[in-house]
Amino acid sequence: LQLFYPHHCSGCGSDILPNDEMLCLHCLANLPHTYFENLAGNMTEKIFYGRAPLTAAYSQFYFAKHQLVQHLIHQLKYRGNKEIGEYLGQMMGNAIFKSTRFAGIDYLIPLPLHAGKEFKRGYNQAEVLCRGIEKTSNIRLASRLLIRQKFTETQTKKHRVERWENVEDSFAVNDETVLQNKHILLVDDVVTTGATLESGANALRHIPGIRISIGTLAIAPK
Repeated sequence: LQLFYPHHCSGCGSDILPNDEMLCLHCLANLPHTYFENLAGNMTEKIFYGRAPLTAAYSQFYFAKHQLVQHLIHQLKYRGNKEIGEYLGQMMGNAIFKSTRFAGIDYLIPLPLHAGKEFKRGYNQAEVLCRGIEKTSNIRLASRLLIRQKFTETQTKKHRVERWENVEDSFAVNDETVLQNKHILLVDDVVTTGATLESGANALRHIPGIRISIGTLAIAPK
């Protein structure tokens, strides 16, 4: 069966794994979980202190260069491996579902890409994660309520102030009435300085009665 329908681990390439899994047991055991979903005042939340009014925030994994999580995110963003994105999103959904800190979330909102960038890539990796979260948490996905209204350069090589200036006023809300008095989870792949997520959260914060939480697949510690 492997000869005609090869099924390999997205982490290490091993073919010793069940057909319904994306990662082998070795890679699963080596995923660097943060367990922030159960910890108030965690590292992800501290990034946004004084910058955005959040109910809660968490990241599923620690990000480190040349390590497994970076490899998986690269597979998702640049290799078209949407399956690994949904698979990891299901892990996020399981964590959220079990945490009382994220109870009562009404909508998942993926941090949007600019339309041109999304067209070039073919999908938004944050939306792929949300589809996975939706499967295991039963929280509804609302993918077009927050839109990106200006194209921004990559944030990778910018320092903190440049990152904020690059994304300032980048987002707008499509239909504010849908989100009134709702608790939303704003989702992205990696948080570093938090500039992009902060800009997205601040585009939403003026909606009456809204509560904003943030969930990311990974956090890149300073």
